Amino acid sequence: MTTSVVGLDLPALQDYLTTHVPGVGRLHAELISGGRSNLTYRLTDGRSRLVLRRPPLGGLTPSAHDMAREYTVVAALRGSGVPVAGAVVLCEDPAVIGAPFAVVEHVDGRVLRSQTELDTLSQADVRRCAFALVDVLARLHAVDPAAVGLAGFGRPEGYLSRQVRRWRDQWNRVATRSLADVDALYARLAESCPPESGASIVHGDFRIDNAILDTDDAGVVRALVDWEMATLGDPLADLGLHLVYADPVFDPVLGGAAASTSPRLPTADELVSRYAALSGRDVSGLSFHVGLGYFKAAVIAEGINARRIAGKTVGEGFDVVGEAVAPLAAAGLAALPDRS
Repeated sequence: MTTSVVGLDLPALQDYLTTHVPGVGRLHAELISGGRSNLTYRLTDGRSRLVLRRPPLGGLTPSAHDMAREYTVVAALRGSGVPVAGAVVLCEDPAVIGAPFAVVEHVDGRVLRSQTELDTLSQADVRRCAFALVDVLARLHAVDPAAVGLAGFGRPEGYLSRQVRRWRDQWNRVATRSLADVDALYARLAESCPPESGASIVHGDFRIDNAILDTDDAGVVRALVDWEMATLGDPLADLGLHLVYADPVFDPVLGGAAASTSPRLPTADELVSRYAALSGRDVSGLSFHVGLGYFKAAVIAEGINARRIAGKTVGEGFDVVGEAVAPLAAAGLAALPDRS
């Protein structure tokens, strides 16, 4: 048994899973990714593979790392037509490994995190991949929450105003400096917050590297992952944030040259048009949601930067994350309509 894996007490986990998951053998663990979001581990006993997720070390934004929320929505969406990993077990007792955690089935496939990985695809496959993601997003937003047991998963009414306040509160928790554009963006969002355009299950962090694609066909999404910010809310918030993730100013947050910012991907207009056609939703008010997405991305980047300063990140590539915060806030201001 591998006993030294950062952020994971494997002997304690072995005892817990042996009790709660029938047939689990002697486990080995490997850190897949960490530091920017929840820590993700691959577990294997030589016969089967599982994936464990836990909050990052030193997380300062608790609502952004909610393991019960992630597990609940993944379990509910199984069989809904939205591709997800199979839910295995949720442990909300931090005493077991030092933090709450969720375990799901391992999904075979590939994840495109960098532009180098994206560049292994033909241009036709890049476009098929991007449009497949939008198709899955529209499919998610078409799911009736009540039909999958998620009627009480969130409060769609007032979602946008709560998001503006919540991400301001998160900024106050993690800020390592004062930034005038962050303050100005918050003020603009607060004063121009519209009524919700509709209500649906919202993923909350929808981008290309939060999807597992088929190994042989990049136009097939095998599973959406990283559901820790999912809720019931305005579906256009997902679309707006997806467009923000395509802006190169976001690159430092993911270590540079992220797949989501590749110029080979379809344009924002193409993605929005496809989503509107598939979902039948009115996207005329999307600019507010893009501005809100930039605000959220800026706060997330500052949270990662704060963990780096505190020595709580796992892995490399965090030194430049803080450089993205001010440009993200400035881009958010530019995305909002003029006051006139």
